[in-house]
Amino acid sequence: MIFDTHLHLVDRSRMSYPWLNTAPALNRDWSYDAYETTARRIGITDVLHMEVDVAEADIEAETAFVAELMQRPGSLIRGAIASARPESSGFAGWLDRVDRRVVKGVRRILHEVPDTVSQTAQFRDNIGRLGKAGLPFDIVMLARQLPLAAELVDACPDTVFVLDHCGVPDIAGGAFDAWAADITALARRPNVILKLSGITAYTGGTWTLAGLRPWVSHVLDQFGPDRMVWGSDSPVCTLHSDLAEWVATSQALLAELSGSERDAILHANACKIWDIPLPDRLLA
Repeated sequence: MIFDTHLHLVDRSRMSYPWLNTAPALNRDWSYDAYETTARRIGITDVLHMEVDVAEADIEAETAFVAELMQRPGSLIRGAIASARPESSGFAGWLDRVDRRVVKGVRRILHEVPDTVSQTAQFRDNIGRLGKAGLPFDIVMLARQLPLAAELVDACPDTVFVLDHCGVPDIAGGAFDAWAADITALARRPNVILKLSGITAYTGGTWTLAGLRPWVSHVLDQFGPDRMVWGSDSPVCTLHSDLAEWVATSQALLAELSGSERDAILHANACKIWDIPLPDRLLA
């Protein structure tokens, strides 16, 4: 039983995705129906939709899109990690009116904006508002920006942070030491959770289980199973693997853990962090 905390869906007939023009391998529609077929075959039972950096004018349309998917009979979708603009003076108003039945967390892609954005008082005040509202903030930054992530976490001690993609390590370049040191530093902050998601995308395409193991072993050592969650990062993971392959790889990388530890990473922690009720099948 797997909780995918990081699914991207693309519907270009409803929303605009400017960044796709620079990513030809991903520049097409990625439907829920196609994802669901594979997900059910490989043990994915619950899903959070991760914002896909839609044009700012389409942010609320993306949330409405997720809400529609949640209403489908038997849907796997449990909510949205929504796009927002914490650097904006309008963020507080957005947070007040957002549908909390749908929005379970927030993300702002910070490697696509100047480093100074996360350092402003307004941005940090608004991330602090998320903590008061009980909404986690997903951090997506490049490995070189991880010290900035630590500064943001320190400025918002009452907000839960989820570090996407193991901190986006440069696996292809073998840049382990600096990344590992920054991961160790972030793990000292108790309000940071590590997301094991889609790291095959950072391998350059030539990867093996053995090659990924040191990177995953380090985050396991530093964060431990109680402070980790799992995500597919589909369809970005398809750049150098596919969904089923990433699930199998993750299972192999976690195979030496106990059953309860694997369940924590693959399912239980997500329910706690994003305040999602356990499915009826677990309450019997």
